[in-house]
Amino acid sequence: MGKDKLRRFAEITAFENVIELEDGKILKGKWAEQYFKNKYPLILELGCGKGEYTVNLARLSPEINFIGIDYKGNRIWRGAKTAIEENIPNVAFLRIQIENLTDYFLENEISEIWITFPDPQPQISREKKRLTSPRFLNMYKLVLIEKGPVHLKTDSDLLHTYTGQKIEELGLKTHAQTDDLYNSSLVDEVLSIKTYYEKKYLANDKNINYLKFSFE
Repeated sequence: MGKDKLRRFAEITAFENVIELEDGKILKGKWAEQYFKNKYPLILELGCGKGEYTVNLARLSPEINFIGIDYKGNRIWRGAKTAIEENIPNVAFLRIQIENLTDYFLENEISEIWITFPDPQPQISREKKRLTSPRFLNMYKLVLIEKGPVHLKTDSDLLHTYTGQKIEELGLKTHAQTDDLYNSSLVDEVLSIKTYYEKKYLANDKNINYLKFSFE
């Protein structure tokens, strides 16, 4: 492991806005009241990477709490450090495996979920690892409030098509869908947030897919 990664892993252990493993379990059902000290809605970004979307969402909506979730602490470090430096109080990062989501959040605790540029896991043998596979969708349904939306933003046409198929198979409700976000009428201040990797995709003329759906 490189020196930079080791340094970042060491630093995030002291960051007040980074929660790990057992500390997160203690907050299950109590994130707003005990961690954020308010009663604002709670939104998750899954596989948040460097936390660019999480931090920008928090900047845009100070009346909402945001938690970025990723297992790679050296990535989380960037978003957490930015939030500390800019004194953004409504953002936190949880370092866990996403498949353990229900160990950290109670039923109906989450208002929305964002999935931004996840690994599409293109191999058929890895379908269960796709963040919009049925096993993950069942988890989201448990923690989301009634009619709470899930947003998928991806450069992967495969994942976009696959997710649309699962939405149809499971009888979920599609609220918005496009395979070319920036040439659609859907793009707004929130959807215009661009991560480092998204900027690279766009520079290479890659289309960006977007889906918004819910379980009601």
